[in-house]
Amino acid sequence: MSIESQIKELASIDILKKGPKEELFIGRPFSMAYDKTNILISDFWKNRVGGIPQGAFLLAFYDNEENVEEALLLRALGPTKLPTDTDVISSMIEYYKDDLKTSGVSNQLDQFTRYEFSFSGLECRILGTFYRTKDADGKSKIEYGADVENFYSAHNYKVYKATSDVLMYISNQRDSEIPAGNENEFELGNVRYSSSRRFQDAISENVPVYINPKDLLGKRTALFGMTRTGKSNTVKKIIEATVQISGKAPFKLDHKFANIQEKLEPFTKVGSPKFPVGQIIFDINGEYANPNMQDEGTAIYELFSDQVTRYSVLEKEGFQVMKVNFYAQVEAGFELMCSFLNEMPGDYIRSFTAVDIIEPEDPEDRSARTRWERKKAAYLCCLFAAGFVPPEGFTVRFQGNAELNAMVTENGSIDPARGISLQNAVTWWTAIWDNYNDDYFTRYQRGHGHEWADEDLKSILAFLTRKKTPGGAANVSGYRKLRGILNLHTNATDQSFEVEIINQLRLGRIIIVDLSQGDPIVQNLYSERICRKIFSDSMARFIANESNNFIQFYFEEAHNLFPKKDDKDLSQIYNRIAKEGAKLNLGMIYATQEVSSISGNILKNTQNWFIAHLNNDDEIKELRKYYDFSDFADALIRFSAKNDKGFVRMKTYSNPFVVPVQIKRFLAKKE
Repeated sequence: MSIESQIKELASIDILKKGPKEELFIGRPFSMAYDKTNILISDFWKNRVGGIPQGAFLLAFYDNEENVEEALLLRALGPTKLPTDTDVISSMIEYYKDDLKTSGVSNQLDQFTRYEFSFSGLECRILGTFYRTKDADGKSKIEYGADVENFYSAHNYKVYKATSDVLMYISNQRDSEIPAGNENEFELGNVRYSSSRRFQDAISENVPVYINPKDLLGKRTALFGMTRTGKSNTVKKIIEATVQISGKAPFKLDHKFANIQEKLEPFTKVGSPKFPVGQIIFDINGEYANPNMQDEGTAIYELFSDQVTRYSVLEKEGFQVMKVNFYAQVEAGFELMCSFLNEMPGDYIRSFTAVDIIEPEDPEDRSARTRWERKKAAYLCCLFAAGFVPPEGFTVRFQGNAELNAMVTENGSIDPARGISLQNAVTWWTAIWDNYNDDYFTRYQRGHGHEWADEDLKSILAFLTRKKTPGGAANVSGYRKLRGILNLHTNATDQSFEVEIINQLRLGRIIIVDLSQGDPIVQNLYSERICRKIFSDSMARFIANESNNFIQFYFEEAHNLFPKKDDKDLSQIYNRIAKEGAKLNLGMIYATQEVSSISGNILKNTQNWFIAHLNNDDEIKELRKYYDFSDFADALIRFSAKNDKGFVRMKTYSNPFVVPVQIKRFLAKKE
């Protein structure tokens, strides 16, 4: 059956009529509460329905009232005791002592004893209720409620296993205004309950699980699991689904709407985005940008080569280079430099990074402009001293005077007002700082009411000369600190790479930032800077009442980039995207092995969860705090490296409960 046919069938399934089939009967409840129920089951019933794996979906139908159609949705958790268990165990032990065969084809037990031994108890979680009601037009429809409005005595219910189309209906349940079965569904995988699959393979039941990309757009999505458990494959399937729905966008971003509310609403009435979706992938390991031989070349750029632009910190064929011309893009370079220096100790470094290097807005304010020109020139001298190669013939120009020039050379031959080389500018500024206690500067302060050099300029001069006080000893590292980012500079480009990236994202293209050949400091610098620029651009458009298309951020090895769990700084860009990104149509998809390493501010704002194998209790303990993942805690630690790749427990924004799913494999080359 085609995907289109399956989706159409999904919307028409009547679960209350198709669920209670006699051949799917597994038992009856013997105790009932609002959140759990215990069921009496037998080996015969379990075998007839193909087994009841842990996590299986079951339906408890209420059948003691005419004209009432209602079914409780259950999840199998584990065995529970029966009142008769003590007697059964005693009898079983006696048989063992007599060395009688109690199982198999040569079973020596009498029929009645075999019957008694076959019963056991099953504890189930009550996830919610399916019930029939009527819509505004009086037509019959089935609603789902994520709780139990009322429960009756346990003997009023019969329990059935959910299979085939009934299971498909349950697994694709939506808690949203756009139900499952709409035209934007994307097949992500199949229902899978357990690592062992003897029963499931025997009955050849592959129940598809769909995902609506609307659940992901502008939302926070987490993928947790150990290495080689299929996290990257899941990310690639999400990217594929996003490309599919992005292609249905009816408008370009600059389309003018007559109705401002319609303009700001990001989705069409059928749930597709109004504008193409931009996607940016921060590729720590290089597996999205480059052929991945470990997975037979499943690189994203191979499948979507006409929609992908790749960026790298190194010059490589087929990649745009992410470097900044620190002399031409002064503000961009300074921000990058401040990010690099941010974690370094030293008061003089803090003062340097606090400098306001932005050009004054008012061109008529000569005083402000003169001070800015001096700061800019002194800052560029720091670059030159650190080894940043300037463009050929590069000069700086700023206001000096004859008396200041004479402090530098006796004949005053270095005159910055006429334009001088960076080497001469370094000489000029060094001489000024060494003589800053001269009588000229004292007279200047008395005559003008303020110092000749403001605090920003003094901070830069201390950095340039490596002397924290005028005329003192060069006893700090100063500009030498900048040599760690020399490889981020180029004198060949005029436009900042962040501007290029934002422009392409607004057109709905895929950007892959290959950070695999950068050290951790460089990885953090580029990731944080690009995220801040996109966030700032989106915020500016939001404030100006202009539309933002959806932009999806993808972070591999997120624990290397994100703030740590105990970091409470909400100004960090990743925290801001998590908390404020929804209103700006910014989505975040992040993958890591460590749930416990991620900032709580990000986890608490995450709506979509894909959980694969985790290998320790600390991670499971953290996971138990969210949704109903506690039901899968034990199973998530058990793992088969051979058979369980891509086996996840999935909770999406519109799905009211966790669904166990085997994610389909991403294929860059379609079979």
